[in-house]
Amino acid sequence: MTADRLLSERLLDALDPEQRQVAEALRGPVRVLAGAGTGKTRAITHRIAYGVASGVYNPAEVLAVTFTTRAAGEMRTRLRALGAPGVQARTFHSAALRQVRYFWPKVYGGEPPELTASKIPVVAAAARRNGLQVDQARLRDLASEIEWSKVTNVRPAEYAEIAPRFNRAVSDLDPATVGHVFSTYEDLKREQGRMDMEDVLLIGAALLSEDERVAASVRAQYKWFVVDEFQDVSPIQAALLDLWLGGRNELCVVGDPAQTIYSFAGARASYLTDFAKKYPGTTNIELVRNYRSTPQVIAAANSLLSGTRTSSVQLRAQQPSGAELTWREAPDEVAEADAVADEIARLQASGVPLREMAVLFRINAQSENFEEALTSRKIPYLVRGAARFFERPEVRQALALLRASARAGEAPRDELVEHVSAVLAGMGWSTEAPAARGQARDRWESLTAVVSQAEEYATVELAPTLEGFVAELDRRANEQHEPVADGVTLATLHTAKGLEWDAVFLAGLQEGSMPIVYATKPEEVEEERRLLYVGITRARQHLMLSWSLARNPGGQARRKPSRFLTGLRPASILDTPAGARTEKGSKRRKAATCKVCQQPLGTSRERNRGFCSTCPIPYDEELFESLRAWRKERSEADEVPAYVVFSDAVLEALAEVRPSSLGSLTGIKGIGPSKVEKYGPELLAVLAGKDS
Repeated sequence: MTADRLLSERLLDALDPEQRQVAEALRGPVRVLAGAGTGKTRAITHRIAYGVASGVYNPAEVLAVTFTTRAAGEMRTRLRALGAPGVQARTFHSAALRQVRYFWPKVYGGEPPELTASKIPVVAAAARRNGLQVDQARLRDLASEIEWSKVTNVRPAEYAEIAPRFNRAVSDLDPATVGHVFSTYEDLKREQGRMDMEDVLLIGAALLSEDERVAASVRAQYKWFVVDEFQDVSPIQAALLDLWLGGRNELCVVGDPAQTIYSFAGARASYLTDFAKKYPGTTNIELVRNYRSTPQVIAAANSLLSGTRTSSVQLRAQQPSGAELTWREAPDEVAEADAVADEIARLQASGVPLREMAVLFRINAQSENFEEALTSRKIPYLVRGAARFFERPEVRQALALLRASARAGEAPRDELVEHVSAVLAGMGWSTEAPAARGQARDRWESLTAVVSQAEEYATVELAPTLEGFVAELDRRANEQHEPVADGVTLATLHTAKGLEWDAVFLAGLQEGSMPIVYATKPEEVEEERRLLYVGITRARQHLMLSWSLARNPGGQARRKPSRFLTGLRPASILDTPAGARTEKGSKRRKAATCKVCQQPLGTSRERNRGFCSTCPIPYDEELFESLRAWRKERSEADEVPAYVVFSDAVLEALAEVRPSSLGSLTGIKGIGPSKVEKYGPELLAVLAGKDS
């Protein structure tokens, strides 16, 4: 047996039966549906190496394409080890950029446009030219929207018409305005002689389609194509691949429809699912043997997708049986984070390294409670793909404003939460979540977390002050900035794709978070299900799934476990009749009730006011308006915001109780001795004037 034949046989012997089918299918078209943890990279690198060793492929004529530089680097490393070092393994952008830089001077003369490192400066200039004042969060959202438009071949003039069909939105900007900013962005970029990453693909496609010499040269260079993660291909990438092929079918694609989680960025799984329709005679192979996870984890993953609209392979676990899944229903987010941190500490004590554990959640803003819980237990951690909570720009700005307000002595001692809310309102925060997704939503969630911390602080402190609250925030920030050498990973589900750990904690699995609140269409909800599937299949041995019934400690238990957990999870207290026990020997905490209808109060504002927002107003509305007019005059005279004088909740209580003496004023929550001394006589005059 020759050395090449011996090497070929050894390459095949290292594979399971399905992987071997992939390796032996050297001629295209080939579609590989590869489930999570089934060794797809192993299969396709062995396929390429086997093709080289058997003499079918010239390594210099093979182009392997994937989506991240990390994945491309891993593929090159494996190919070198398998005896195929000459194969090109690149991302779509890297391959296209190489071609643009080589062919541009030959076709157009001179150097190609300069590749810009970031869209943000040009987007900011485009926004200003359109008369818009935008913050960093909105700039990032605009940049993302421009990226989506370009990868899906939506031109600026078409954006206003097409965007609503795909449920696209940028904060409170209407589609026409976004389209104008997009158009101006393109103009500015051309004026500056720049191109962005999407232009690289567009220019690469233009060179191939408009110049036959370029197309012939590329097609002569590359005769064999392999594309990994094919479920993530966008229209412009699909078009570029077609131009590379030039009508040939020597193509092997690998992907998993169940891991399609980037539709919002332009990915279309239909290129994978409908591959055989485009390429008759396709060889279809499924990789189903999961080598990563225990049977318990795989059973949950399979059950999650069973009977749904998502097409997927049925995974078969190859690992021995392991620990049962752990489920936690917590009364609030703080308790949920504590439960996760306690389990991490237990696993660490049992020998699981911290670097082999990860806490995964839907959006970055959910990390803060876990950062605090781990810090309090002196468990190091690292936040993947985002800044730590107190390092985020909006949180740092909020802390700076609160610190300045504390130094100025602006905050009444008895209205901490109202004051914090008012300060953050100056940053654009409101109690209502933005309809748009992306950076604007993340920013809102981060600021809402600061308000929640103020509510928690005000609840546990006997005499809460703004100075004390700022000191508490500083303490948390300082403790959570310690350098981390080896720690627990905190990450969103999107950034966890392609990674794996011994122990995974999937947190925040309640309705509104999973699926996320703005997933309203059936296809959007189904993508959220796939996102949870990706999270589940990151775990090798230990998997804990948790949710919380309220956001803050003491809040009413109104949240429901995610609909995706139906049939998987144990019973929730919300599944049991009212009054059922949440834990052995303890009952649910009774929520504050409305003074009018006696029903539980659901929001902090309702609890502060003492009545439901839907109930008839229990105070004298005319007197309330008189008090508001007095407050406006007094705040203008003192040159302070109106809420510094009295909050609306205090004025409502005054209009309801109508105290008639200085002593009785102190019976109103929010009116202390200092305010009686400062405002008491004037208040009594307003109240008396109304009575007379």
